[in-house]
Amino acid sequence: MTSPLVAEGAAVAAFRSVMLRVQQAAERSGSKPDRVRVRVVAVSKTKPVSLIRQLYDAGHRCFGENYVQEIIEKAPQLPPDVEWHFIGHLQSNKVKTLLGGVPNLAVVEGVDNQKIASHLDRVVSTLGRNPLKVMVQVNTSGEESKSGVDPSNCVELAKHVKLSCPNLVFSGLMTIGMLDYTSTPQNFQTLSNCRSEVCKVLEIPEEQCELSMGMSGDFELAIEMGSTNVRIGSTIFGPREYAKKQ
Repeated sequence: MTSPLVAEGAAVAAFRSVMLRVQQAAERSGSKPDRVRVRVVAVSKTKPVSLIRQLYDAGHRCFGENYVQEIIEKAPQLPPDVEWHFIGHLQSNKVKTLLGGVPNLAVVEGVDNQKIASHLDRVVSTLGRNPLKVMVQVNTSGEESKSGVDPSNCVELAKHVKLSCPNLVFSGLMTIGMLDYTSTPQNFQTLSNCRSEVCKVLEIPEEQCELSMGMSGDFELAIEMGSTNVRIGSTIFGPREYAKKQ
């Protein structure tokens, strides 16, 4: 059995390797380093706070979780300058728990319908929080198992967030890849096309609309195709550790 210290040291080494690969991919994309910076969200799903703390102590501040219960348990155990991202589908009945339990929640990456957007907007107002950044989740693969708005409806949802939700800040679009956690270039191109349409309708420059796409298996391709936000879990932290069913 691997000792926690060995695992944590390995996580920091893996993180540094990822950051180098991110930088190299950004250079290949042709983006000017002073204009576009790629954010790395270290997705710590199923991993202990001690492992997250190791990356924090190495200088990283941006972490992501997929489950409300996990993020509300972990966030209070870590410093308040952590920038938390909630990633994926969010149920309406968990919005208040999430926003109340994580004061330093920075972004919700996964607004996939007008109802959840409006509910988030109301709860942010009720709690007296600063406006919350959100990304609209787009289902670029067409898989029924994936959450996300159809690409043809992403403009309307982005418009709803920007014009009808004063306590939310529309900050971009996100997509989750195929079932094997990889995406094809077409998936990424679809999201990029959605951004062009959204920015045209909302009359905002594309630089103000982030693209959150790319995970452990495909983040370099995603960056080369314009991603500004990659969500990396197992490549940094190792395989997920799910409790075994009895």
